[in-house]
Amino acid sequence: MKTLIPWLILSACCAQAADWPQWRGPNRDGISTETDWTSQWGADGPKQLFKLNVGIGCSAVAVSKGRLYTMGNANNSDTVLCLDAATGKPIWKQSYACPLDPHMFEGGPGATPTVDGDRVYTLSRAGHLHCLDAASGKVVWMKHLVKDLGGKVPTWGYAGSPLVLEKRVIVDVGAQGAATVALDKTSGEVVWKSGDEGAGYGAPLAFEQGGKRLLALFDGYGLVLREADSGKPLARQEWKTNYEINASTPIVSGDKIFVSSGYGKGAALFEFSGTELKYVWQTKKMRNHFNSCVLWKGFLYGFDESKLTCLDFATGDVKWSQDDLGKGSLMIADGKLIIQSETGDLVVADASPLAFKETARAKVLEKRCWVVPVLANGRIYCKNNIGDLVALALTKP
Repeated sequence: MKTLIPWLILSACCAQAADWPQWRGPNRDGISTETDWTSQWGADGPKQLFKLNVGIGCSAVAVSKGRLYTMGNANNSDTVLCLDAATGKPIWKQSYACPLDPHMFEGGPGATPTVDGDRVYTLSRAGHLHCLDAASGKVVWMKHLVKDLGGKVPTWGYAGSPLVLEKRVIVDVGAQGAATVALDKTSGEVVWKSGDEGAGYGAPLAFEQGGKRLLALFDGYGLVLREADSGKPLARQEWKTNYEINASTPIVSGDKIFVSSGYGKGAALFEFSGTELKYVWQTKKMRNHFNSCVLWKGFLYGFDESKLTCLDFATGDVKWSQDDLGKGSLMIADGKLIIQSETGDLVVADASPLAFKETARAKVLEKRCWVVPVLANGRIYCKNNIGDLVALALTKP
């Protein structure tokens, strides 16, 4: 059996061990190796380090080398912000005109910045792809996915966080003949373009098979696999959903690939032989509306619409579900689920298939929260859809 393993992003390999430089962390799997943190807090919850508003949107945070990067919208203008990760003190901001576009939700940017060395890559819901200097915010180059690359903006705007892989930045464009595009990360010039699928809302994932780098994309068509160096299509599996909403990021483990969608669709596990995808199992018991599952020690943890659910990765069998967290989000660190509920509760629970066992909870935000929490260097960052960002100290005494 051929083996597939996640392909580590170059910037992640060079980052501090506890940094979180892009969407879903160093390996785009929602898992942190950080252990020097605690969920033992008092009745008042963890100590608040700072709180500020960064603008409307569901962009999560990226943390690298003592700096925090995120995005928000105010008065139909997007702003990329760089803050001191410990104090929240502004370091720089870069703004440009972009519609808020509140279509059945608050609107604003949905993609998370990607930090690669001394550069930051960001994508707006309208298609502004920026390469910025990480220290100053100065624009290095900019491409518009529609005007420059012929892309078609999906109904709820672009939301796939850019993927940096060695010398290239890869984005889901949704253009005829250019569904996926790889650009030179230093110049923005097109290296390759491939496919005719419409854009989805999930982020590209890189992995490796037999020494060859591959890409998994969950777009408007379904699950699409390509060679990372050339864009050559390898396999496709149609995955139809209402409104063409595939919003989660694929999960790769061994020769298996997992995808999940909301709106009554469900989830599936596929086996990838190198040339084709075959169903292993399919279920309606894990419907990721937008936030992705996390795979930990053979079990999937994620939101089946409004129920936090644990599935057996090998079989798809439900181990347990918890229904008081709404359409929340989560990550995993040190064998624990770090959860942000839809109503602003920060919850820590054991990552165990035996039962949902909550070990800590605190109310940290108001309003609707669809943004995944991020643990980095002993601090956890929580954000709601209207842009309130709070940093909490979780360092051990």
